[in-house]
Amino acid sequence: MTIVIAIFILLAFILIAATPKTSVNKAALAVFASTVGWVLYICFGSDFVMAQHPTDYMSFLRGATANSVAVKEYIASNIFIKYVGKASEIVLFLMSTMTIIEILDTNGCFDFFPHWIKTRNSKRLLWSVAVLTFLLSANMDNLTVTTMMLVMMHKMLPNRRQRTIFGPVIVLSANIGGALTVIGDPNGLLLWNMGAVTPSHFSAWMALPCLVAWAVPTFLMSLKLPERVELERFSLPYRGDDTRLTVWQRVAMFFFGIGGLWFIPTFRDITKLSPFVGALCVLALLSIVNETFNHKLIVNSRMTQRNSSRTMHNGMLQMMLFIMGVMLMMGVLVETGASLWLGKLCLDTLGDTWSLFLAPLMAAVVSLALDSFATAAAFLSLHPIGGTAEFMTNGEYWILIAYATAVGGTIFGIGSLSGLALFSMNTTTVGWYFKHFAPKMLLGALLGLLVLIAEALYF
Repeated sequence: MTIVIAIFILLAFILIAATPKTSVNKAALAVFASTVGWVLYICFGSDFVMAQHPTDYMSFLRGATANSVAVKEYIASNIFIKYVGKASEIVLFLMSTMTIIEILDTNGCFDFFPHWIKTRNSKRLLWSVAVLTFLLSANMDNLTVTTMMLVMMHKMLPNRRQRTIFGPVIVLSANIGGALTVIGDPNGLLLWNMGAVTPSHFSAWMALPCLVAWAVPTFLMSLKLPERVELERFSLPYRGDDTRLTVWQRVAMFFFGIGGLWFIPTFRDITKLSPFVGALCVLALLSIVNETFNHKLIVNSRMTQRNSSRTMHNGMLQMMLFIMGVMLMMGVLVETGASLWLGKLCLDTLGDTWSLFLAPLMAAVVSLALDSFATAAAFLSLHPIGGTAEFMTNGEYWILIAYATAVGGTIFGIGSLSGLALFSMNTTTVGWYFKHFAPKMLLGALLGLLVLIAEALYF
């Protein structure tokens, strides 16, 4: 049954990787595969439980007779719920941070960026957009930042060919900037949540490789631009009665929201509570500030709902369901012993070559087609935290996998939600991306990986 479950989940991963061609909802695939995996697991629950948790199961029984009902109750209340809790922590964190960003966006806290970066010098404009996207994505999820910046580019640049060049750079900046921190990308959040890394150490190790992987392709893409670009006349969007905040109120809300996100790692260190608790606390405080600033509109019932991007909201919901499904799939593989057996086999056979070279390279290759979060979750489930130095907290293996999956998902674009958003908004075609941007991204990714491996070997 372990082989059956492993093959079924492998087939699910293959179908998920093929979603750009088949157009099948990958969140639905992940949720369905995780459900079937756990059903198969519980059908043979006695064998799995006695192999993995014999002592805990006997304590659970307390002298009662072991039967199929008892083992199902044990699995539901002691095994399955553990993985639901881990997945829910990530989903709740993302839901909280996305709501924070929604409140800031609703109050026009991001409307000033097009005016701050306005220039007709094409290269200066490209670097301004890239830097802004990079910094924002270190604090917000990649999909939100990508969608927001692509919409802004559509309004600013009338020339479609120039937008075609800007689009991949926005995806690159969002994905690599998100990989720089534990709160900017689901992969880093997963590592932080499982105790594999600490925020400051993770960012310190990822800083130089991420800068290399981001700067090299951005510079090469800037060479394709003409000297000057034509910009559309851009004005702050009319919002009716949904907000009447002054400039300083909007700036204050922006720094309160982003500063709150940066405070979450400190909150975790002080309280030892899950990061989503800190995110919920920031959300609650920001909501109070929002209601205070918009008090008159709320009292008079004149607060209107802004037209938000259905594509973005749907993408966020799909991302949460996908993360839940992937986490539960990885959980059932761990409980059958399949993933840890494979990890031990690779480590015993290949030694340090596996953890420091082959595993990151394989993760990068797999994430070219398979979603980067699914790839990261699969490789992270191969080894428990502890043992040798590379698998301890802040060990090299965890950071190498996080970097490899982040850049791998960006090379072809189809391995990340940001890249799929780029293609769905018709900013860049898949063929153009493969031909003109993928080789440049590959060069930057390899140079960054060499920097990261050098850090692992010598520092």
